[in-house]
Amino acid sequence: MLGEYRIEGRGAAEIAASVERAVGDGRLEPGRLLPPMRVLAAELGVNPNTVAAAYRVLRERGVIETAGRRGSRVRSAPATTERDSIRVEVPEGVRDVSSGNPDRALLPPLAPALAAAAAQGDGEPVLYGAIPVDPELERRARAALDADGVPDGPLAVASGSLDAIERVLTARLKPGDTVAVEDPGWSRTLDLVPALGLRTAPVGVDDEGPLTEDLRTALEAGARALIVTDRAQNPTGAAVSAPRARALRSVLKAYPETLLIEDDHGHGIVDLPLHPLAGITRHWAFVRSVAKAYGPDLRIAVLTGDPVTLDRVRGRQRLGPGWTSLLLQRTVARLWADGAVDTRAAAAYGERRAALIDALARRGVPAQGRSGMNVWVPVPDETGAVARLLHAGWAVAPGARFRLSAPPGIRITVSALTAEDTEALAAAVVAALRPGPARSYV
Repeated sequence: MLGEYRIEGRGAAEIAASVERAVGDGRLEPGRLLPPMRVLAAELGVNPNTVAAAYRVLRERGVIETAGRRGSRVRSAPATTERDSIRVEVPEGVRDVSSGNPDRALLPPLAPALAAAAAQGDGEPVLYGAIPVDPELERRARAALDADGVPDGPLAVASGSLDAIERVLTARLKPGDTVAVEDPGWSRTLDLVPALGLRTAPVGVDDEGPLTEDLRTALEAGARALIVTDRAQNPTGAAVSAPRARALRSVLKAYPETLLIEDDHGHGIVDLPLHPLAGITRHWAFVRSVAKAYGPDLRIAVLTGDPVTLDRVRGRQRLGPGWTSLLLQRTVARLWADGAVDTRAAAAYGERRAALIDALARRGVPAQGRSGMNVWVPVPDETGAVARLLHAGWAVAPGARFRLSAPPGIRITVSALTAEDTEALAAAVVAALRPGPARSYV
């Protein structure tokens, strides 16, 4: 059952560690069936309750999953194996359109805003016990959220959107709970949820956002939370439309205890309006980060939500980092005040997406990309397409990084594409999807 590997240990912690080490270094691959608890207990000479406790620990850590009489097996994407490992190494001379990074030329200069924030800090040094949210950042964030129709609520600041999402999940859920997630969806989220000991329920995505019936199915099956990307969904570029938002709210209204988390990391680089779902359930959080607009190293996300959820998040922050750097908060506030990112970035990304989608369509290849900086191309053979494109000089992101049960595809980041690049890349994609020549053997 386990091939060459033998699970070891006498206590639950030792047994769990033995399995986790083997998963981490590849000796127990994803999908591998583990021994029944009584069988393993007999092999190790321990009480079956000890093995049961070890398996429970592994489930809570997102390493294994249990399906009743079908037994326990290593998760298809265990928390110890990051999806970032499913990537293409980009050789010299190959164009990288796999990274998901913004165009450096569209990032604003940070030096003036950082210098102003530092000067303010020199005059008013931040000491222990200081307020956790800069008043100017809070004022500007709240005004923007009000303008976008996000319900009023307390405001906190986290070190990026993933940090905010993790804090909200741990504030409300317990290991074993199920979270409805977009499929395809953000690879870090698909890693984070099982790493917290939570289960994932896939919800399909089209250009207008999560599919309503998939969400209904997930909630009927007991999902306690939903994570939605409002705009610039990664990897498909979906953006929740007004009709889809109404339909999703209608479903969520029947499940008022659902924890709703909305991610608006596309703020500042998307020219489509926001259609928030927040407020339809009792427990909710809305997260807005600046990484795509100002660069990934500016790790700031503001979040608002219902008072109890935000109070729990801020309480846990006080017990950990205490606050997110006020120097960075003041830098973001200054960038917002100066209008450092305007419609030019959104327009540029929009033009590049549209050009690639049109070039592919003219060649008979459908693709998705309604907002943001990525285009999703469904493919019949993901591995073959990635390999052929790499051979042709283009590194694209394998769809396996972003999928649970969705059909295969590839993600192409259009951030730095020129008009000449677009036609060449589209031609290469078509060639990569073309069936190979038939062969006969004698």
